[in-house]
Amino acid sequence: MSDEDHHFESKADAGASKTFPQQAGTIRKNGHIVIKSRPCKVVEVSTSKTGKHGHAKCHFVGIDIFTGKKVEDIVPSSHNCDVPHVNRTDYQLIDISEDGFVSLLTESGNTKDDLRLPTDEFLLTQIKTGFAEGKDLIVTVMSAMGEEQICALKDIGPK
Repeated sequence: MSDEDHHFESKADAGASKTFPQQAGTIRKNGHIVIKSRPCKVVEVSTSKTGKHGHAKCHFVGIDIFTGKKVEDIVPSSHNCDVPHVNRTDYQLIDISEDGFVSLLTESGNTKDDLRLPTDEFLLTQIKTGFAEGKDLIVTVMSAMGEEQICALKDIGPK
């Protein structure tokens, strides 16, 4: 076997998984779950009793944390479900570009320029009017499964 037989694809991340397994029976309301390969916040959980075929089933109703769409899934309670790693990070808003991208200041002093303005109309108008008024704005960015989106806004006063 020569060295040419081995091809490894290099990934940009450190090999950390985007999800982790958790038993379906232990997932509760307001938790997170992956339904139809989308990260969702659980808004309703109902568990049926064990039936003729032996498994109690969990019925999950979730809302996609990025699109806001409602999705449902039924899983045997003893089986594992994927749970996304959901992180929230605060950044200071520096600039809003013409094409709908925002420029954010990270904790380390670098800029992050790869995020679009949110699609939520209320949040979008709050960010635009606050920025136009010259306020210092802190945006909260939620990230899960390789996606990022602005989900909240804090006003820390005028510049």
